[in-house]
This record gives sequence, structure tokens and C-alpha cells, in this order.
Amino acid sequence: MLVQVVKSKIHRVKVTGADLNYIGSITIDEDLMDAAGIIEGERVQIVNNNNGERLETYAIPGPRKSGEITLNGAAARRVQKGDTLILIVYGFLELEEAKKFKPQLVFPNEETNLLD
Repeated sequence: MLVQVVKSKIHRVKVTGADLNYIGSITIDEDLMDAAGIIEGERVQIVNNNNGERLETYAIPGPRKSGEITLNGAAARRVQKGDTLILIVYGFLELEEAKKFKPQLVFPNEETNLLD
């Protein structure tokens, strides 16, 4: 049996931009993506701590060491610049493997979104 578990999480990053006219997705500083084990195109759940919104989109890499967290397309309507987000990626594992699995948890600087 497969179970869905948290694969990775980027905890408490600030929205740096919202681009309604982009095709879609969330742009994430590539250093943060690497630290969390998120790959380009992977599905990401976004939890907005400011308004309680939850939505899903896919990840695209932003410039390294930029701290960029930009919601693109329709998702841009669900955030404001400066909102605090939690980004979560899930994966499917066999039950026994899931019991031992440890997710990649990333806690960047809450003001800059950079890794210390």
C-alpha cells in the first residue's frame, strides 16, 4: 500500500512578488528548492499564514541567493507581497518505508528568505 507523506517543507517564507500576467506557478529561489529537494515542475501546496488560503501549483526555479518567492498567474490573486507562506511537497511511499522516512525541512531567514 502507498501512503502520501510530507516529502519536504519550506517553513515561513515571505512573498516577494505576485505576477498575475504570468502563465502560472510559484517561483522559488533555487537554493531553497535544492535545500528542500524540490524539482522544477513539482507540485507544491502553498499555505498562506496571513489569510488561511491553501492552493496548489508547480515550482519553477528563481535566481539563487535572491530569496524570491513569487506567485504567478491566478495564484497571484491569493497572496499579497509580504504574506508569510509555508510550502509543502508530498510524496508517495510504501507503508514501511514511510514509517522511517524523514522529510527535508527548511527554515530560511524569515526576513530575507535566504539560508543562513
